[in-house]
Amino acid sequence: MTDITASSFVRQDLVPERAAPVKTTGLFGFVRTRLLNSPTNILLTILALALLWYTIVPALKFLLVDAVWSGKDRNACLADNAGHQIGACWPYIQAKLTQLIYGFYPAAERWRVNLTFVLAAALLLPLLIPRLPAKGLNAGLFFFAFPVVAFFLLRGGGLSGFGVSWLAGLLGLFDDSIVNAGQILVDLSQGSAIGPLLWGIGKITLLLGTRMGWAILPLNWLRDLLQASGQPLWLDFAATAAIVSLIVLVLGGGVRTGSRALIGSLATFAGIAVVIKLMGLDRGGLAVVDTRLWGGLLVTLVVSVTGIVTSMPIGIALALGRRATIPLIRIFSIAFIEFWRGVPLITVLFFATYMLPLFLPGNFNVDGLVRALIGIALFAGAYQAEVVRGGLAAIPRGQGEAASALGLSWWKTTSLIVMPQALRHVIPGLVNSFIALFKDTSLVSIVALFDLLGSLHATFSDPTWSTPTTAFTGFAFAGMIYFVFCFGMSRYSLFVENRLNAHRRH
Repeated sequence: MTDITASSFVRQDLVPERAAPVKTTGLFGFVRTRLLNSPTNILLTILALALLWYTIVPALKFLLVDAVWSGKDRNACLADNAGHQIGACWPYIQAKLTQLIYGFYPAAERWRVNLTFVLAAALLLPLLIPRLPAKGLNAGLFFFAFPVVAFFLLRGGGLSGFGVSWLAGLLGLFDDSIVNAGQILVDLSQGSAIGPLLWGIGKITLLLGTRMGWAILPLNWLRDLLQASGQPLWLDFAATAAIVSLIVLVLGGGVRTGSRALIGSLATFAGIAVVIKLMGLDRGGLAVVDTRLWGGLLVTLVVSVTGIVTSMPIGIALALGRRATIPLIRIFSIAFIEFWRGVPLITVLFFATYMLPLFLPGNFNVDGLVRALIGIALFAGAYQAEVVRGGLAAIPRGQGEAASALGLSWWKTTSLIVMPQALRHVIPGLVNSFIALFKDTSLVSIVALFDLLGSLHATFSDPTWSTPTTAFTGFAFAGMIYFVFCFGMSRYSLFVENRLNAHRRH
């Protein structure tokens, strides 16, 4: 039997040293594992570095190294006697900065634009910070009160019977449009293959317009009474608050809801009265600045923000309408979406600017900027509808069925359960549409509205700053502004997406 000793299990020589592990963290680790880990990646890395060298380096050299930073006219931005090429002409931007921001807005009234920007930032920033309280009040001020204040700040003018008189006039205009539409349908029914259908729809429309006209008669009587007696503007607002509360009470709210509506109406109109007093709207208001004088970044922000804010409810309504079980609502939503998605934005702007006034009553005129805003809102709303519909399709049917089993109505199921989940799924698509809309605002220059790029083109005609680098400098500056806004929206959307989907990471 062989003797087994302890030395049989003990190694006599040392194990050779192993190679150090490859570092996979830090800059060198990233380069080794991501950029130089294969022949293909090495080739792509070399091509990317060459592309950056031939694009980024010349751009930085033009914008910073060879740039001119001071000067009073074009002579400062021309090539010197030695033939040295001059870079960006930043004195040109300094000289035209006010025009790029305000357009041709009067210099003495530009404080109103600055105040509007400050109010917008003061209301928007707390709305974007999740930790700050009073989101409902903040949203109400930003989406409802701020547009009214901004309108009178930017355009100017005063109020003449804004309360009951304005409400009666608006309802009267809506009633006239319904009656005219009904009469047109009745006239078209003669000699048409679908004449009985058109005649029936036209008669129903005429009947609806007639009934609405009867409902407007008390408002017209109250308006005439207030105007004839020479009562102050606050009484007009008090009467409007009472009418709004009465309408809510009659429509099924009950005494409790009616009392809350009365308190809300009085508080709303009291705030409006304070704004009227401070801005002097009851005494002629501020000096009127026609929208044709607006331009630059002001028009870009007005058009983009208005389009983004108004297109969302339009898109949500159309997306829900396209999924509706009522055939008339579904067909209308599909036709609306396909029509607006089938025409280019330039055509929409031309139609809204030059053809929309032909469909309005003869005594009613809409400002050119407002017409462009309406066209952009409808155009963007059709695209938002399809984005929202994609989110609705991603929600399982069990969500709605569970809500129905709990006794929730369709409105509560949609607003509290289905729609929040759908919007969370489509945040990237929505923000992508917002960014595209922000950049598409440059098309309004085709209909004689000078946005940022339109004002930039207008500055090129000034011979004082006519140099070979003026256009490149201007477009570089405009591109920086567009990039800042678009990149900001992109990063904030990522923040919101990560915050809302935090539960999925656990």
